[in-house]
Amino acid sequence: MKKLYLFLLICLLPAGITLAQQTKADMSVLDRMYHPTTRSKALHLSVPCLGFVNNPSADLQWRAIVNPAPIRHSSEKNEEVERLKAERLSMKLANPELKSAATENSGNGATPEIGTNFGGNHCNGSSPLDNTIAISNDGRIVSVTNTTMFYTNTAGANLYYNDLISFIGDSEITGVCDPVVIYDCTVDRFVFFCQVSPLNSVKSKLLVFFSKSNNPSDGWYYYKLSGNPLSDGSAFDYPKLAYSDNELYITGNLFRDSNGKFNQAVLFQITKGPAFSGGTINFTVWHGIEGSPFTLCPLSFGQQGSYGPGCYLVATSSSDDNKFSFYDLTDDLSTGLAQLKYYSISTNAYQVAPDALQPGTAVKLNTNDARTLSGFYLNKVVHFVFNSVYTNNYCGVNYNRFDLTAGQNTSIVFGLDGADYSYPSVASSGVNGNDQAVLIGFQKSTTTSYPSIRVVECDNTMAWSGSVEVRAGDNYVYYTGDPERWGDYSGIYRKFNATRPTCWMSGAYGGSNNQWDTWIAEVFDNSNGIGAVQSQTTSLNVYPNPVVNIFSLDFTLAEASPLTIDIIDNNGQLVKKLYQGKGYAGKNILSFNKANLKPGIYFIILKSNETVLKNEKLIIGG
Repeated sequence: MKKLYLFLLICLLPAGITLAQQTKADMSVLDRMYHPTTRSKALHLSVPCLGFVNNPSADLQWRAIVNPAPIRHSSEKNEEVERLKAERLSMKLANPELKSAATENSGNGATPEIGTNFGGNHCNGSSPLDNTIAISNDGRIVSVTNTTMFYTNTAGANLYYNDLISFIGDSEITGVCDPVVIYDCTVDRFVFFCQVSPLNSVKSKLLVFFSKSNNPSDGWYYYKLSGNPLSDGSAFDYPKLAYSDNELYITGNLFRDSNGKFNQAVLFQITKGPAFSGGTINFTVWHGIEGSPFTLCPLSFGQQGSYGPGCYLVATSSSDDNKFSFYDLTDDLSTGLAQLKYYSISTNAYQVAPDALQPGTAVKLNTNDARTLSGFYLNKVVHFVFNSVYTNNYCGVNYNRFDLTAGQNTSIVFGLDGADYSYPSVASSGVNGNDQAVLIGFQKSTTTSYPSIRVVECDNTMAWSGSVEVRAGDNYVYYTGDPERWGDYSGIYRKFNATRPTCWMSGAYGGSNNQWDTWIAEVFDNSNGIGAVQSQTTSLNVYPNPVVNIFSLDFTLAEASPLTIDIIDNNGQLVKKLYQGKGYAGKNILSFNKANLKPGIYFIILKSNETVLKNEKLIIGG
């Protein structure tokens, strides 16, 4: 009878659940080499679920949405970073000759293969896009940018599209930014995060959503955590997420209200189990973290399953340095025994890169700094990536493998003289846990090619492939300032149960209207654990139905008010009641799919309480 009960229990577990998490690495060598300390502080809290969120999609054909414009913060070494970037930009501009003969520093890595690819979240006038993506074991994809949520699948179906404020449906929330989405394969569920914007200690909130099932269309359990957890007049920004069997980890930086400067990094250690059924969650906020890290990156397991207890984290400096910070959160919250061990690790010197160049304009693209952008842990090795100088002050992809058992980090920079490679994201692409191959998505710009999206493979032996273009740019980008915001992130996620190593990625490219746009792509790793087999790159484009061509228009409201937006033709006839909902105090951005309009002259009428606020002429060419 006991055997029967055990058999039934195993059969009832959701597909993809791992029965036991991988153990963490033996840290004895690392401890002897670097003598870690454990002086970080912990604050214990809990919050109830605020309810269930499952608001309907916007019109999938017209995609008409209205958003407030986001507001952003800077880095913790802003003055130093900006000084170094300005000096290096001057040197870059003083050496303007074309580098047409230059080649990437590639080796014999296997060339990635592009599979299905299609347009994703479209720009509605905000910058940057902050692309993030996750895919479930059954092929459901959630793609998010700073203002929009998009559900699709591996065929590019148009399943759900909405602005984030409408998706959330909370009357207290009038602006959000910095989205992050992950797929937790241990429970076959998605987790979505965004934060309240504008950023101040009174309004700052972490908004966390746990999907009810592996289908995001079934809805989400909604939680709201304080973005001023220490009650010291600070607001939360620059989030990162990771998970283990039992916990969710959220990291971010606190910025002071008084001067907008960096205060400190924090780590939220959350017991995740109750969240997937709408229960109260307990969590610890780690603060006063040793090493004063900026943008801590928590690390999930790189393949199917997880590791633990606790998790590893890594943080590079935002400025020039020859060290990085490594952390071991030693145990789960429920044990009451967790410590945050801090190691200062030596590595190759790295330098913050100056802003990137574009063709056809003097407007630069902001490369931000050298903070850690993405990473994961697999079989005793930590992988992470960030921006840094490659050569001649051009930006490259700095990729690291930190062997925890040997206590050694190997760092290599991938790039091209005369090109800026920026905002990398990394995912495991090995055939098994012993294969440390990775795929790295990134964004590229040069003085001869518009901002584009690319991917490169680094195989088990740490040999680079040549990079492959995922989506070419259509034009330069300039619509919010010089330098134009770029990034701040790209997204890449492994499909954990794929029989052939497969990742899905999203990024921003230069759209035809001089604004950012998103492209989503499937990428295959052809190395098969070796890395010397070259592959012919293929491409299959699947465009969403209907075709999307986004038009955006900004306007300002003195106060929040009801808003109606109509499209009328040149004869004064109503063509489409485009939007009826809330307008936000301050700058608003309207976007919609103008591909639905036939050639001709139209007028966009914005009204509030029957008062016409704006009458914008729109010409659709044949």
